[in-house]
Amino acid sequence: MQLVDYLGILMFLVAGAAFVGVSLTVSSLVRPSKYSKEKYLPYECGEDPVGSSWVQFNIRFYVFALVFIVFDVEAVFLFPWAVVYQSLGFFAFLEGLIFIGILVLGLAYLWAKGDLEWVRTEDRAAHHSRSGPASSSTEKVA
Repeated sequence: MQLVDYLGILMFLVAGAAFVGVSLTVSSLVRPSKYSKEKYLPYECGEDPVGSSWVQFNIRFYVFALVFIVFDVEAVFLFPWAVVYQSLGFFAFLEGLIFIGILVLGLAYLWAKGDLEWVRTEDRAAHHSRSGPASSSTEKVA
């Protein structure tokens, strides 16, 4: 292969870089240079923001989201396997079972650690010890 054979690739790269450069230059000339007050406000689904954006919330939301994404992506890997496993034979079936077994072990691990509960048992115990006996729901009101 000669260097001339790569001329098409070089032209494609130059054209792509030129397109990006021209696009950025034109957009910088067209865009407004003076923003209004509304431009600097944070956008929250069309609602005016109220209060501070530094609100602390439970990390459990992130944990649930990450666990959902992991299992969702893994389930996507099962679709191509399900389509072609019959033509691949018994070995592909065993590979699929091993894959599903690993997922089940991961789910059992999360379940055993208590990561699938909204409020973990140690969090409940800490909350009850802080609140004391006066806030017990079993206490009768006189």
